[in-house]
Amino acid sequence: MKVTNNIRAVILGIFILIGLAIFILTILTLGSQKKTFDRSITIKSYFDNVNGLQKGNNIWFSGVKVGTIRKVTLTGKGKVEVDMNIDEQSRQFIRKDAKARISSDGLIGNKIIEIYGGTLQSEEIEPGDLLGNQKLISTDEMMNTLSKNNDNLLAITNDFKIIGNRIVQGKGSIGKLLTDETLINQINATTLTLKRASMNLEKISADVSAYTSKLNKKGSLANDLVTDTIIFNKLRSTVSQLQEVASKSKEVINNLNTAGNSINNGLNNKNVPIGMLLNDENSATNIKVILQNLQSSSKKLDEDLEAIQHNFLLRRFFRKKAKNEPTVTDTTTN
Repeated sequence: MKVTNNIRAVILGIFILIGLAIFILTILTLGSQKKTFDRSITIKSYFDNVNGLQKGNNIWFSGVKVGTIRKVTLTGKGKVEVDMNIDEQSRQFIRKDAKARISSDGLIGNKIIEIYGGTLQSEEIEPGDLLGNQKLISTDEMMNTLSKNNDNLLAITNDFKIIGNRIVQGKGSIGKLLTDETLINQINATTLTLKRASMNLEKISADVSAYTSKLNKKGSLANDLVTDTIIFNKLRSTVSQLQEVASKSKEVINNLNTAGNSINNGLNNKNVPIGMLLNDENSATNIKVILQNLQSSSKKLDEDLEAIQHNFLLRRFFRKKAKNEPTVTDTTTN
């Protein structure tokens, strides 16, 4: 009986030791998760609404857990003071100008504090520092925004529905484009015209390229005109001579114009003899009378000469003169 009691005491002692070991291991595990036994510093931040943030929630920085929430306290100014325990070994990465915001561990997980930002030029945090924060959008605000977005999406959907119906009915430019075969044929014809124009343009480009290659071919007239300085100088000299001839021709034409103007002025001037003959009617009448008198005098003179030839005093003289004059015979050349 005594031996049995001893065995029971040993077994009970073993179970008690195992239980104590499990208890200590659990405390150490939870303490390790909560970093209860690690050295840390306390900093704080103020929020308008923490949305269920509780003591013991995690603090993350760049996706790494760096501490836990120590205390969440309401203040008299309507703010919520959140005290945060930051691991001593992580404080070197967090700067005084960093900011804190409330986030979620997953889509519907526990609330956490996320520290972000900070510049290398700023110093690392120290115990009692106050971090700035980003205002958290409440669930109601999010739902209101989603409701407005849904209303806008519904309006846009209705508009697209109306546009789709008009297109199906063949209304509007797009509807006609999709349903009117005449318009499509016109577009196809225009496309073919543009294609032909593109082919013609390509052909013109090829011709221009061929002509350019001929310009670059040595020994050709075009290449000589472009590259031969002697021919270029001759052309320049020829152009200069042509310009000089043109200038002289212009002077001659001006002189002829001046002379023509002088002649015209003289013909129209009654004080000049030729102008008087052309423009003065009295002078023309006098000249006509003089010519008539000369004609009449010439006729009378012929009659007087013929009468003198038949005068008996001079008849012998004229007969003798007629005998001495050589006889003119007509000869025909074969």
